[in-house]
Amino acid sequence: MPGPGFRIEHVDYAAASAQLQAVRHPVFVDEQQVPAELEWDELDPLSQHVLALDAEGRPVGTGRLTPKRTIGRMAVLREWRGRGVGEALLGALVERARQSGWPDVTLAAQTHATGFYARAGFLPEGGHFDDAGIDHLLMRRSFHAPSTIGDRRALVAATLGVVAGARRQLLVYSRDLDPGVLDRPDVVEAFRGLATRRGEIRILLQEPRSAREALAPLIELGQRLPSALAFRAVEEQVDRSYPSAFLASDAGGWLFRPLGNRPEGETALDRPARARQLKGVFDPFWGRARPCTEFRALGI
Repeated sequence: MPGPGFRIEHVDYAAASAQLQAVRHPVFVDEQQVPAELEWDELDPLSQHVLALDAEGRPVGTGRLTPKRTIGRMAVLREWRGRGVGEALLGALVERARQSGWPDVTLAAQTHATGFYARAGFLPEGGHFDDAGIDHLLMRRSFHAPSTIGDRRALVAATLGVVAGARRQLLVYSRDLDPGVLDRPDVVEAFRGLATRRGEIRILLQEPRSAREALAPLIELGQRLPSALAFRAVEEQVDRSYPSAFLASDAGGWLFRPLGNRPEGETALDRPARARQLKGVFDPFWGRARPCTEFRALGI
C-alpha cells in the first residue's frame, strides 16, 4: 500500500522486530516515557504487525492487530507526522480486521488522538483510564452493523467520521446547527477541509433563527466559502414536522438520529444504500425549502 514517500507492509514479528523497535522505542519510551518493560508484551509475537517504510526501506511507523481484536502500538516517527502515515497504517489494520470477519475492532486511544480515530469511524465508549501513565479512552468501530451513538461525545466522533470521509458532497439535516456538536472547532475544521477540497455542502435547517442568534461558526464559514456551503430553511408545515436529524455523504457515510433534539442514533461509514436513502429524504425537502439569505448578510 503506497503513500507519498512511503509504503505500508504487513510483516512477520520475528523477522521485523528490530524495525518495529526502531519506531516504537523512540516514540513510546523516549518521547512518552513509557517504561521499556511495558512497551513489549506477550501479545507482540501473536499479533499481526504493519510497518510504514520510506523510499529507502527505513521504518517510519508501525501498528499491530492483536488476537483480542484490538489495534494498538500505533506510532509514527516525529519527522514523519502530518504526512498521512498514521492514516495509512490505521487503514491497513482496519481492512485486515474486516477481512478477518470480525464484527468489530477496538483500540485504546490516547485522549489527544481521539479525533484522529473518530475520522476513521471509531466511536468512544466508557470513561477515561490510565495506561502506562497516559490518559486513554476505549474506541470501537463496527463492521457488520451500524455503530450506536449513545451520547453527545459519540455524536461528535460520528460527525467527524462522516464529514472527513465525504468525497465531494455532504448533506446535513439539522434543527439548529446542533450547538455543542457542529460548532466545535474540530468539526468546523472538518467542514472547512471538505469545502476547500471543492466539496459541496448542503445544510437544511428547521430553526435558522436559533443558529443565527447563536453565531454558529458554520454560518461564518458559509460566508467565506459561499460556493461550497449552502443553507436552506424548511418552511412547509409538513416538512417542519419531520422529527429526525442526519448527515449523509457521497462516500456512503451517514449518521441518523430519530429525534433531532437528542444525540442518540446510529452511524456507519460504508453503507451507501442507507446514505442514498437519506439523500432521497433530503432532496425533496431541499427543493421545497427557501435559501437562508439572512445568513449572507450576517456580520459576525
